[in-house]
Amino acid sequence: MKTSMIFSKLVSFALILQLLNPTVVLSSSSSLSSSNGLTEIPKKFLDFAKRKEVVDWMVGIRRKIHENPELGYEEFETSKLIRLELDKLGIPYKYPVSVTGIVGFVGTGEPPFVAIRADMDALPIQETVDWEHKSKNPGKMHACGHDAHVSMVLGAAKILKQHLQELKGTVVLVFQPAEEGGGGAKKMLDAGVLDNVDAIFGLHVLHSAPIGTVACKPGPVLAGSGLFDAVISGKGGHAAIPQHSIDPILAASNVVVSLQHLVSREADPLDSQVVTVAKFQGGGAFNVIPDSVRIGGTFRAFSKASLIQLKKRIEEVIKGQAAVQRCSATVDFYNTKKPMLFFPPTVNDKDLHEHFLKVAGDMLGNDKVKDMKPVMGSEDFAFYQEAFPGYFFFIGMQDENSPKLSSVHNPNFTINEDVLPYGAALHASLVTTYLLEAESKLRPTEGNLHDEL
Repeated sequence: MKTSMIFSKLVSFALILQLLNPTVVLSSSSSLSSSNGLTEIPKKFLDFAKRKEVVDWMVGIRRKIHENPELGYEEFETSKLIRLELDKLGIPYKYPVSVTGIVGFVGTGEPPFVAIRADMDALPIQETVDWEHKSKNPGKMHACGHDAHVSMVLGAAKILKQHLQELKGTVVLVFQPAEEGGGGAKKMLDAGVLDNVDAIFGLHVLHSAPIGTVACKPGPVLAGSGLFDAVISGKGGHAAIPQHSIDPILAASNVVVSLQHLVSREADPLDSQVVTVAKFQGGGAFNVIPDSVRIGGTFRAFSKASLIQLKKRIEEVIKGQAAVQRCSATVDFYNTKKPMLFFPPTVNDKDLHEHFLKVAGDMLGNDKVKDMKPVMGSEDFAFYQEAFPGYFFFIGMQDENSPKLSSVHNPNFTINEDVLPYGAALHASLVTTYLLEAESKLRPTEGNLHDEL
């Protein structure tokens, strides 16, 4: 009797301990969440992505998109193709988001939520590359690699779908319209479909870096940017009697020179900034002073404060210099037809940088993960980073045995399609390990809370 009572008490005590500290029971992901398990995931995913049938599938998608390039907010056929592939994979999604955008979901449907992003739009460029899958839309071309970006995210979706048991949360697939100046990222955020996202990853192909390498850095990696458009008005007249005119060309010329002083004389030399006047339109005859001149350009910096200051001073300089020459001026940073959006700097989260270094190093080798200098180009991925932590990196695609690839925004731009499995596997590995690490951080916390009880 005593023995049975003692045994009963021991059993009860064991059950109480089990209830108070459930983390002593190994979860189904315990082997994966170990250091060794996390290390193996990137290699395993890359092996999967390099399977011939997977590569051929991604290449086929990329070529279909390349043949039918569509400009910002016009990506209807591209969006239709993406939805068709998501349907085949059995992945639910929301559509339409911001006209043509799509947001898909892979995983448990529960928090945490981590996103990967692909931009879908093409550029108004006439392709000059002569190949079987050349653009069929005159004056439009995928000259920035967005066709490859879409294929990579779809490839990542395929990998994730095949490894659902390893997802301890939800991966959000963001297919975004209008990256090329249309502010598609901001519109996706404004739609509210990403409100629960904890972090986001994005990439861009890099023509100059070797295949199998990646490059990035923590902190500012791409500049913020804005556009300006100004009309300087005077009084036209005959060029032989300028005293009867008010010359807007002279005023505009002084404006161009004075704008350069904003960087050389007003900006901190250690705070990189750019002001470029790239448009100067005025007059149509050799002997006529025009009534007005239109100028326009871009300004860029790596901090939002510097951008705001540049914007303020650009307007002051244009109006002030115009007044010196008896002219008037209007300055627009927005246009009624197409918003000239103010793009913030692309600033990479430091914790996500450490995560990226580990995952990319495990997949490619630490020697293939390069540090890069900041670039004055801009990316609307920065809008996501203002809403939640984000990380944007570059993936090389230059084959050392092939001719040098042309840079982006070039009619001769081409994609080395060998890059597709690398991008797909990196996307899938970054989010899978992110979710597993998030789970492993939660488990000890839950255990401690129960212990206190």
